Amino acid sequence: MTRPYVIRAVTEARRMTALEDVQIAAWGSADREVVPGTLFRISAATGGVVLAAYPEDSDTPFGLAYGFPAMRDGQLWHHSHLLAVAPEWRGSGAAVALKLAQRQAALAQGHTRMTWTFDPLIARNARLNLGKLGARAVSYHPEWYDLGTEVPADRLMIEWDLTAEHVERPAPLPTGYVALEAAPNGVPTVKTGDRSAATVLAEVPTDADALPTPSRLSWRLALREVLGGHLNAGYAVTGLAREGSRAWYVLEPASAQ
Repeated sequence: MTRPYVIRAVTEARRMTALEDVQIAAWGSADREVVPGTLFRISAATGGVVLAAYPEDSDTPFGLAYGFPAMRDGQLWHHSHLLAVAPEWRGSGAAVALKLAQRQAALAQGHTRMTWTFDPLIARNARLNLGKLGARAVSYHPEWYDLGTEVPADRLMIEWDLTAEHVERPAPLPTGYVALEAAPNGVPTVKTGDRSAATVLAEVPTDADALPTPSRLSWRLALREVLGGHLNAGYAVTGLAREGSRAWYVLEPASAQ
């Protein structure tokens, strides 16, 4: 059973250095670029939100959420730069709790919208963002980061209406036009068709990290074609459908949302 935990705002510099270790633990690599404690410090002092999750009986954090005010074309909103939870705490509900606490902090600052990006190859993050939080993906960004990896770091941009009541969406069954699916040999297959279907499905591997690099690259490019093309054509990604061990992105016309 998962131990009880608490979510706290982090405002002291000495506590922010420990958040670097949370990121390394969450992503499993000590050499991955992490947000330093010094940036957390200045962000917290200038309108940013720095939250950490702690075991109820410990001052050692295991999770964090970090975001800051963003502005473009005169529009102001809250952008969430990262959410990290140590592997042993996944499934505890801490990721959702951190995000909901970040939502409350952003609302307290007067923001009505939150955005963030995530890797469309990672199905568990899709379930969190689209299902448990009830947000939607509105745009696709190829090579959003330059991480020097063989598989480009594409990202989906999430948009979350903070004024709407938070309601978790259960995973629907895959019903609609299938634009991308795995062939019997596991290779992603893009289907030709118009972009006028009421519901479009795009399959995504449920454990992309376990795939060899060539397979991950194939899925990356297939998702880029299907998700990117449909989002550019006026769709939004509204959910993650599940059936057995398989998962599909659900896309619907943005005008219908």
